Amino acid sequence: MDRKTYTAKVAELRPLREEIGKAEKTVAAAQAALDKLNQQRARRITELAGYEGAKADAIAKASGLSVGDVVRIAPLLDPTPAAVRAAKTDDQAAAAAAPAPAPEAEPVAEPAAAVAPVLARPAPVLEQPAPAAPVTEVPTEVEDQAVAEQPAPAAAPVVPAASVAPVAASPRPVVEAGPRELPTLPEGPAGARYEAVTTGLVSKRPNFTQQARSTVFLDAAAGVLAVRDQTVRLDLGARTPGEILDAVLAAAPGTERIYITAGAPWHDGAERYSTLKDAVAAWLNTPSERWTTAVGSGRDKLAGHFVHQRQPVGRYAPASAPDSGTTEIRSMGEWFDPDGADVVTCRDAFRLLWQALRRHWDDAVLMGSPSQTGRDLWSRTIPTTGKWAGGYPVLSEELRGLLHATGGQGRTELILPPRVPEQLPALVEYDRTFAYAKHLWKSPVGTPRRITAAAFAAMTEAEQVKALMSCSHWNVRVTVPASWNHVGLLPAPVTGDRAWVYPSEPGATFTTWAGGAEVHLALSNHLMPWKVEILGGLLFEDGKPLDEWGKRLKSAWADLTNLSKLHGDERQRTAAYLASRAVRSVLLFGLGGFAQRPRLVSGTTPIGETLPAGVEILGQDNEVVTWQRQAGFSRDPYAHPEWAAYVWSGARAALLDMKYRQGKEVIGYAGALHAKPGTVVYFGTDGIALTERQPWPYRGEPGDYLLKGHLTGPVEHPTSQEQYLKLRGLGRAELAEKGADQ
Repeated sequence: MDRKTYTAKVAELRPLREEIGKAEKTVAAAQAALDKLNQQRARRITELAGYEGAKADAIAKASGLSVGDVVRIAPLLDPTPAAVRAAKTDDQAAAAAAPAPAPEAEPVAEPAAAVAPVLARPAPVLEQPAPAAPVTEVPTEVEDQAVAEQPAPAAAPVVPAASVAPVAASPRPVVEAGPRELPTLPEGPAGARYEAVTTGLVSKRPNFTQQARSTVFLDAAAGVLAVRDQTVRLDLGARTPGEILDAVLAAAPGTERIYITAGAPWHDGAERYSTLKDAVAAWLNTPSERWTTAVGSGRDKLAGHFVHQRQPVGRYAPASAPDSGTTEIRSMGEWFDPDGADVVTCRDAFRLLWQALRRHWDDAVLMGSPSQTGRDLWSRTIPTTGKWAGGYPVLSEELRGLLHATGGQGRTELILPPRVPEQLPALVEYDRTFAYAKHLWKSPVGTPRRITAAAFAAMTEAEQVKALMSCSHWNVRVTVPASWNHVGLLPAPVTGDRAWVYPSEPGATFTTWAGGAEVHLALSNHLMPWKVEILGGLLFEDGKPLDEWGKRLKSAWADLTNLSKLHGDERQRTAAYLASRAVRSVLLFGLGGFAQRPRLVSGTTPIGETLPAGVEILGQDNEVVTWQRQAGFSRDPYAHPEWAAYVWSGARAALLDMKYRQGKEVIGYAGALHAKPGTVVYFGTDGIALTERQPWPYRGEPGDYLLKGHLTGPVEHPTSQEQYLKLRGLGRAELAEKGADQ
């Protein structure tokens, strides 16, 4: 371009600028008019809300808004039950709050308690090999103190524990979370329901074989379908559910289940929605001429779609025959993270998984999810002889509710300065391999026996020790020792998303429930016994309901893990590794299935029809309203929260103190209590992050601590779980690049 052309082009901008200015004024005037109309509509909706018989869905249809938008304008029209609404409000308020001082026991009208005996043991003095590389010492003035959910979404902000007093000059936002009162065992006739089982409800061995469903695997990004031993390239159009179903069923007639291995089509256009869940709900309900939402039949009536941010389940039936067979669209991520593996490798992983399980179950069938598969496989290990041949009884609904309210899952806790340095010398991550598999050898069975404080006090010391070491669940008042300088040992309940924190402030006192494994550790740890007062508890019979299930899954996992290291073909090695991760999911989610939380049912209702009672609106399009509702505890014959609670308690205890055994001999120790005070940065369900390497041996067995990442310091201390996860990713990448001997 020469100077003359340049000057001419600049001159052309001036009239264009004037036209743009006029257009902007026109747009501004139109926007003002639109705002005025929106205000008029909002006022009329508010007026209509004053009518007793007003319905949000009818007003939404007339006004051209979604039901959610109408409810935001006129909260009186919200069909969500008041109790659900109040619970959500409390949780949202608590998520924006900060830790107060450690929960203190009430100074008045304290319940009767019996002090548990100290279960002293000598400190371990085993010779341990030195770390592979020198590490920077943490400054001696730094004290370790816990600040604290549970698996829940990985990027959720971490609420600091109630036991930590934040530094006044800290720039970090501080949120308040107060103590939460836990239920206790009532006295009199009401208390008898807590020592009972549900009449006529037992976990029985099935007398039928599950039927396999025709399954295919689809890379929605590349449009490649893996069906049996072939791959087919498909045109998926705009990747709506209807177009995916049309394309897949044309290439593989009779398909009943489609696993999406890559592409996540349910996230298409997510930027148009306020939440990812709204985007997923809208995608699942995209209108189609040939397909409609499958509502199931019998007990599954109104099952509909399952709305989840990343692992949704879409259930569809032909519009011409809605009561005919269902085809599901699911995420491969339910089973394992494909991590870039192509669709053929994912198909091979599924096949290897099935083959590995068939070596241990003649009738093994892979169901839609790991949770369903895990529970079905477990049911086929119920004994046919002995005391429990008739099945395992299901606890009373009251007792299941108590365990649900008082038995947390994994420990997720970020420990903040000044308990650890602002500048970390390093960030070293250890992960417990196939952790929960180590804690299945013993579980509570039968009807529990209630232990009152007076009954516990009347026991001999030997009987008290035996009770605490048995399968049990205890209501306790805990006092942290005055000279304690390490992480917290027992969970304390607080309001908010985190639900549990781990007080460690010297002298802190709190009341909580905890499993026998954790109470035993608090009384017997090698550093300093804590004061634990027994307020009451539930003592079960020791049994082995999960042992056989766990042994078979561990064997399948070991077979696949070995194959992932030894197979000569790289694709098969990757497939075997992914299959081993799927076995982990079967155990992890199968165990979670036993917890049988109150059911959350989701479904859809066509616009204009009456919504089911007690629903919470998730979203709406031009055709249907998507909703969910709490359905309470079902008469589920496989509901055993006592098993899940006991395993989770044992796993939390092992994050603090785990023994390595050779036969009956203890040959080593690992866990947070065997690291120096002030070096533990993070607890993450089955892993720990520290500021230095540890001499913990790794044998590749379930429960062993595997070095998973090492980020060389100095590292700025993460102020949130999201920041920690980013650093964790960098540490894993550095370790993979430099090797474990860096």
